[in-house]
Amino acid sequence: MLFVERDEHGAIVAIRQGTAGADREPVSFLDDEVLSFLKESGELDALSQMLALSDNSLIRVLEDLVDLLISKKIILFTDLPQEAQEKIRERKRIRQHLSKDDLMVADIL
Repeated sequence: MLFVERDEHGAIVAIRQGTAGADREPVSFLDDEVLSFLKESGELDALSQMLALSDNSLIRVLEDLVDLLISKKIILFTDLPQEAQEKIRERKRIRQHLSKDDLMVADIL
């Protein structure tokens, strides 16, 4: 999760990733104030990193969407291109191996 630290005037002085704290406020990746801070501070690399972090969450959403479409018989797994089938199978194997029956917070987000 993304958090901001503010100065005494309420302006963003730092953006951190991690857990909440007394001096940290949760914000969205798409918050206009966060995007403005990154652009003004010249931290375009940080903006690229934020995009990459959101990609991980989106990938999980897309995997769940594919599973839902298959379970509702809207599409067949075999309708997907062979490369996509292989990547989906590989990710499922890795997730099963890592988590066994443990639910990870990162998987939910």
